[in-house]
Amino acid sequence: MNKFYNRLKKYTKIIVQISMFLVAAVALYLILPGEPKFKYEYQKGFPWKHDNLVAPFDFAILKTPLELEDEQQEQLKSVIPYFVCDTNVANTNLQKFDHDILSSEIELDEAKTTVLQAVKDQLKALYAAGILQFSIDSYNELADKSSIRIIRGTSVTRVPTSSLYSEKTAYNRLHSFVLGLKSQGKSTVWLNSFALEHYISANLTYDESTTQKDIDEELQKISLTRGMVRMGERIVLEGEIVDSEKFQVLESLKASYEKERGKEFNRYMVAGGKSLLILVLLGLIFVFLYIYRPDILGYLNRLLFLLMLITGTVLIGHFIDTFPNLHIYMVPFAILPIVVRTFFDSRTAIFTLFITTLLIGFYAPNNYEFILLQVSAGIVAVFSLNKMHRRVHLVLAALWVFLTYAIVYTALNLIHEGTFVLLNLSIMKWFAISSVLIMLVYILIYIFEKLFGFISDVTLIEISDSNQPLLRKLAEEAPGTFQHSIQIANLAEEVILKIGGNPFLVRAGALYHDIGKIAHPNFFIENQVIGMNPHDRLDYKKSAEVIIDHVKNGVRMAQKYKLPGPIIEFIATHHGTTKAKYFYLKHKEDNPNEKVDEKQFIYPGPLPHSKEAAVVMLVDGIEAASRSMKEKTHDRLEELINKMIDQKINDKQLDESDLTFRDIKTIKETLLQKLLNIYHVRIEYPEDKKS
Repeated sequence: MNKFYNRLKKYTKIIVQISMFLVAAVALYLILPGEPKFKYEYQKGFPWKHDNLVAPFDFAILKTPLELEDEQQEQLKSVIPYFVCDTNVANTNLQKFDHDILSSEIELDEAKTTVLQAVKDQLKALYAAGILQFSIDSYNELADKSSIRIIRGTSVTRVPTSSLYSEKTAYNRLHSFVLGLKSQGKSTVWLNSFALEHYISANLTYDESTTQKDIDEELQKISLTRGMVRMGERIVLEGEIVDSEKFQVLESLKASYEKERGKEFNRYMVAGGKSLLILVLLGLIFVFLYIYRPDILGYLNRLLFLLMLITGTVLIGHFIDTFPNLHIYMVPFAILPIVVRTFFDSRTAIFTLFITTLLIGFYAPNNYEFILLQVSAGIVAVFSLNKMHRRVHLVLAALWVFLTYAIVYTALNLIHEGTFVLLNLSIMKWFAISSVLIMLVYILIYIFEKLFGFISDVTLIEISDSNQPLLRKLAEEAPGTFQHSIQIANLAEEVILKIGGNPFLVRAGALYHDIGKIAHPNFFIENQVIGMNPHDRLDYKKSAEVIIDHVKNGVRMAQKYKLPGPIIEFIATHHGTTKAKYFYLKHKEDNPNEKVDEKQFIYPGPLPHSKEAAVVMLVDGIEAASRSMKEKTHDRLEELINKMIDQKINDKQLDESDLTFRDIKTIKETLLQKLLNIYHVRIEYPEDKKS
């Protein structure tokens, strides 16, 4: 029955894995565009690597973006902007002027009436010429314009910009006019009681919609093409350098090909080709994981995370690419390898980046350039973030990614154009945005940790703080165990740095591995007061039960305090399935005729799976045994280390870990050196004898 259950469980897991890959394939199929692709790859400044190419049909040569932009700018110069004249402004201000005159205590005589009429005529002339709110220079619409069109009701008149006034220049003009009347001997002192600037307001406003219609009409007149290529005409020869002219002809052929083929291509064939491409790339991921990272295939949450990350990255890239005002280079693709590197390893991160970039390159513009830029930046991100436990590391990684983008893009541009003059500096802003967005990786890592049960170096450093509640509790209630845990953490960290592994993980695991002793601290020798041993009042079976229960208590306590799964592994596995040997032997000694049930003296396990957990198991036993030695010499310590590690190997406690014989040798040498340093006996200084 157990055999059938295990087989069913195995096949169910395989079916789930295959289903996850198929779901990812379907999602990628729906995301990736299905239009026919131009079958030739080419780059400006590089040789043509295919056979001689002749035009398969007649097609027009498209103008370059630079040519179109120049023509548009030239065409826009002929567009005359429209302004709407509000005639009510002049009437309202003139009526207000008349009302203020009549309301004043000034008695109008013939001379004053003449001056008043002259001022009103001047105001009418200013409004007739047109008054803008600001100066002409402040209007972008009037740059390089010598005239405007003014809409008054249903009529449109064209006037030179030189005849227009701003509110400020109109007031200056009116003020100068009044001074002129004064110089002619006319009395204008009585006008000082009126603020003439209050009667001047802008009556012209920019008509954007009408002007835009003229702009659109002018732009429609611009031809997008400049000549034709006839069917059978030679385009480029094999090995010939693709210069700017040939590149533009090829771009025109590509656009025409995809447009024409889109009308009559076999959609089933295109769908089949796209499906095959996706399956091949996902198949490569499966083979890579099967050979190098079977643990990711074995844990479904890890596989789900990896496939979701790849699919999500492709989806975001395609989504941004659909917006004409955004560029695909703004997407922080370097986040993908950084996140994978954080939770797995650099090799998996780079391989995942490569496959994802190939998928996105299916629809990205300038496929070769895109793939080269993203792979280069992603690899630099992985190498520059081998540590991420300080904020400055991420800032430096973002800077290195931006520099990589800039250098690689500049290098490609120099190869294609042969000059710095045509370097498109505007693309750098997208590189900068992408690099800055890498800062989101901290938030994403936190989210992925909670969703998939992962653990990052940042979290490991946080939970290794001795002020964490559980470690604080251990230090207060079991101080001897706390000091023992610190010693184990230091030794295990030194070992893991020598054999390779995660020092943050091994340190955190070592600090928490004995937290179960908090339940009964006095039953463990490192916490006992001399002469007081509670085991003296218990039989050996009960003592073994209490000692063994510290593993179960530790797991329950870790779950209560919501410690990550990888840390709980250290607690559960640091004794593996070994015996509580002291109490087992003592019980056998006192009961020679009794058949002893060994299960009562065996730790529940399981065996350690990771290299880090296996190291803590070895260091824990050796450190505890070394403290009980009376004579700590080089030979005695070396003998102890060899004996205990060999015993663990013989008891098959390391069978499920990935420690190698080379690692075992390094562990022995490192522990011997560290223990000799710890227990080094200082020489005794002779006393100063008095004569």
